[in-house]
Amino acid sequence: MEYFSINTPTLKASFKQAVIQGIAPDKGLYYPEHIPELSKSFFESIGAMSAIEIGIQVMHPYTEGILSKNELKKVLEGVLDFEFPIVSINETIGTLELFHGPTLAFKDVGARFMAQCLGLFSEKKQADITVLVATSGDTGGAVANGFLGVAGVNVVILYPSGKVSPIQEKQLTTLGQNIVALEVNGSFDDCQAMVKSAFLDSEITNHKQLTSANSINVARWLPQMLYYFLAYKQLKPQLEESGKELVFSVPSGNFGNICAGMVAREMGLPVKHFIAATNTNKVVPDFMQTGIYSPKKSVATISNAMDVGDPSNFIRILEMQNKDLKQLEKGFSSYSFSDSTTKEAMLALYENYHYTADPHGAVGYLGLLEYQREQPNTYGVFLETAHPVKFLEVVEETLGKTLTIPQKIVEVLSKQKTSIKITNYVGLKDYLTQSEN
Repeated sequence: MEYFSINTPTLKASFKQAVIQGIAPDKGLYYPEHIPELSKSFFESIGAMSAIEIGIQVMHPYTEGILSKNELKKVLEGVLDFEFPIVSINETIGTLELFHGPTLAFKDVGARFMAQCLGLFSEKKQADITVLVATSGDTGGAVANGFLGVAGVNVVILYPSGKVSPIQEKQLTTLGQNIVALEVNGSFDDCQAMVKSAFLDSEITNHKQLTSANSINVARWLPQMLYYFLAYKQLKPQLEESGKELVFSVPSGNFGNICAGMVAREMGLPVKHFIAATNTNKVVPDFMQTGIYSPKKSVATISNAMDVGDPSNFIRILEMQNKDLKQLEKGFSSYSFSDSTTKEAMLALYENYHYTADPHGAVGYLGLLEYQREQPNTYGVFLETAHPVKFLEVVEETLGKTLTIPQKIVEVLSKQKTSIKITNYVGLKDYLTQSEN
């Protein structure tokens, strides 16, 4: 499998090259040269398959020629070692909990997959690889945890000061070793812009091998497909008995997670529709209404991991749909919700169904309700992408209850934060050119 730059389709790379480079030399995102279709027998037997067996079948076409099946199996064993349960809300709605990994966030799968791959690749390189990543919340902690102690790999995380939750900040600023956190006086979009600038700066790249661990990187992005296959495995008997079609509502910021789900559908996963649920950062909902893509400066919300004003992965979604809005609309919708409406949804889920959702999951729930008003004969799954405790203050205030803090978070909160404050790209460049890490 080769990957091409969406900006310049003739620019191609192997899986290994695409992972190490992060983005193509022309600043384009890499995209698979084709989406393979899984066999009918795969879906017929999926109920009897383990998570690892499903992962090998799904991911092997994308890593073939670079990772042997045994190497891929070892990677997946270090990734899919926790549960992905679906919790029933009512007869037509369930939630897929993706927060049972080490940092209590959905990004654990992609971050750990990429870390395992880079660990294998760095064994064969003499020079260290520097992973440069911007985070609006959970990416930083997941990447820090996934790459901690990986030989030959150093990690530099940029995060917006005061715009991530206290727990999220502790998760990315307390590990030490090969993890460095840069605290940026700005927004997530500012952090992401700095990362992109660094990749194009020859004064840095001539001396350091940079790669990105944001969902722009194929090794972070594609493994997120696995959530949807594992969800289908759990739901298949129920769907066959009820005759209802499956839809997913995905809280969306940089749009990597929902884009991966749509790739899974292209591979044959029987999903009727995807809903991209956003907060007031509604570039994509506006695009779906007007056909005009107009990036905007991001606005801070209580669902901070979705505070993205120019979602990188939406271009991959457009590529998948041949840049045809009419084609996209057939299987994709996008809705935007305010903080006040999000809090109302959190309270309704708790009072009506005894379910405690974080703000992102609540946005996903709202998107699902919006879609099911017109399509009631569906079974909808909204993604609960982070443990509610990661947004402790807003959840406790909204629900009027005290959350039990998991032991792994108690341990993180007791650690000392260590970060380097920067105000602009010059600060990042100075750090990267002067440091020897």
